[in-house]
Amino acid sequence: MDKKGVRMVEISAKPEVKRVARARGRIILREETVKKIKAGKVEKGNVLTTAQVAATLAVKRTPGLIPMCHPLPITGVRVEFEFFPSAVEVEVEVTTVAKTGVEMEAITGVSVALLTIWDMVKAVEKDERGQYPTTRITDIRVVEKLKGGAE
Repeated sequence: MDKKGVRMVEISAKPEVKRVARARGRIILREETVKKIKAGKVEKGNVLTTAQVAATLAVKRTPGLIPMCHPLPITGVRVEFEFFPSAVEVEVEVTTVAKTGVEMEAITGVSVALLTIWDMVKAVEKDERGQYPTTRITDIRVVEKLKGGAE
């Protein structure tokens, strides 16, 4: 810890190289909800397109949310979904050419995509008391981080 509390890491001496990070997470939902998402039958609209846009915006805004993250030139964001009977898994891949990695951006993208899915389907996930007995976000993690020629 710095004498005054915290500090942003000094990276000016590091070389700029291509960096890639992939993160994943999962939202547990009722089976009926997953079917509605797949069929495009959610009242608020297209859940997956909305989550893709939200993830991309979150990636680009990560330095404004995580205090010690460096602003980076994001060169690419890929958001993909995998369906399970009672869950949707989100994967976000972020690329840059920079002096530091993009794993926080990838994790942030996944988190916001999952929160967006929850928001889009909350009307069908609530029980008769307005609670969410099934819905939960889980397993958010970095699954791969590449630097330079490692790809």
